Amino acid sequence: MFMLIFYAVAVVVLVLHFTGFLKEHNLEWLVLVLAVSVFPAVIYL
Repeated sequence: MFMLIFYAVAVVVLVLHFTGFLKEHNLEWLVLVLAVSVFPAVIYL
């Protein structure tokens, strides 16, 4: 269930990033938060 929510949030953040919404509202840091949250899983696997 957590992975489903995580993927849904990740898709929304990426769509908002590529449409320019995050840059307009000064929320580009959400992309970095998303990357940092994925990083430990990549190391673990």
